[in-house]
Amino acid sequence: MIKKAEYTRRRKKLMSFMGNNSIAILPSNSEVIRSRDTDFRFRQHSDFHYLSGFPEPDSVIVLLPGREQGEYILFCRENDPVMETWHGRRFGQPGAIKKFGCDDAFPIDDIDDILPGLMEGRERIYYEFGNHTEFDNQIMSWINSLRSQVKSGAHPPGELIDLSHVLHDMRLFKSPAEIAIMREAAEISAQAHMIAMQKCKPGMNEYQIEAELKYQFAVRGARAEAYNSIVAGGENACILHYVENDQPLNDGDLLLIDAGGELQGYASDITRTFPINGKFSELQLEAYKWVLKANKQAIKAVKPGNPWTAPHDAAVHVLTEGLVAMGILSGKIEELVDQEAYKPYYMHKTGHWIGLDVHDVGDYLIDKEPRILEAGMVLTVEPGLYFAPKTKGLDKKWWGIGIRIEDDVLVTKKGHEILSKSAIKEAKAIEKLMAR
Repeated sequence: MIKKAEYTRRRKKLMSFMGNNSIAILPSNSEVIRSRDTDFRFRQHSDFHYLSGFPEPDSVIVLLPGREQGEYILFCRENDPVMETWHGRRFGQPGAIKKFGCDDAFPIDDIDDILPGLMEGRERIYYEFGNHTEFDNQIMSWINSLRSQVKSGAHPPGELIDLSHVLHDMRLFKSPAEIAIMREAAEISAQAHMIAMQKCKPGMNEYQIEAELKYQFAVRGARAEAYNSIVAGGENACILHYVENDQPLNDGDLLLIDAGGELQGYASDITRTFPINGKFSELQLEAYKWVLKANKQAIKAVKPGNPWTAPHDAAVHVLTEGLVAMGILSGKIEELVDQEAYKPYYMHKTGHWIGLDVHDVGDYLIDKEPRILEAGMVLTVEPGLYFAPKTKGLDKKWWGIGIRIEDDVLVTKKGHEILSKSAIKEAKAIEKLMAR
């Protein structure tokens, strides 16, 4: 659990980058209509959550470095016994101050009267334009209002700076508390994947396995999926973002599951591929062993000082070697890699940052060069091979085989830690588990 003191440290660090005479403004997510008068379950904006932990919609964070009366202000909904009877408890202004460490809190309905006065006299506004169109317009209307009062002595901010550049770089490096949550999220998801292996059998439907995953996440405390689960049997596994999950599971096919639970806002992201009937065929096993080898070699490349691209380069080399060994490609390995001859069968990168978002924030390039891995970063490693039916030049015997093996990996001071290590991936171990 992230403690109040850590949220305070994050805000202080951000404000040290901003400097005095600046103001940061960050609105929360809004509730989203699902259909007519029902909403989707609310999920807080990740940046807003990172700086406050405050879980309610209709809220705005304001940071004012150097302000004597208090640097952290929150606008939020007021306590309302009638609304709380219908829709649940609210923290209100007293709760925001007591539980979340605000220096002051105001009703969200008063923001038009109060926030322009807080902006006045500040040289710079830090804000993320483009995420909330309606609020973007509000920001500009407040600025224009102040500009119209210049002759009366008003001092409107003269500079607008993208808040996300600094904030997202902060989020890229996980604290010990964040790592502990992500380790638990990965363990929850690993157990769910292994139970899915045990439950799976020919004749079931993909959505039945999806339901089992959701149950296992929730019963262990990860009440939300980090993303829409991919439960792809047979040739559906060759569709990278397949989410229909509504087809029967056929004897002799593989099942690719890409699924992870979200715990306290932090994502996990694990992919495992296994035979629906519990036994790999000879061709399936041949392809599987090369993807597994690529997964292991890519993980070895996750260490401080290596470029972000090192795991991908390692995976591509192994997969190309495998494609030659299987007779799908022919030629010298290095030349085939340079030609990207593997692309029809492996068309995506080998990983991404992961944290409060499953595809987490943080630059991959610095001055057009691959970012160097540092301790505290967490990324996925997810090589795969996809032999889609009717792929030009591909022998029909391979058609419909899709394999991906994905782990969540923490960069440590001396190397790495595989957060998802409990999810078995050796072919013999999978067959043994499924045979129970």
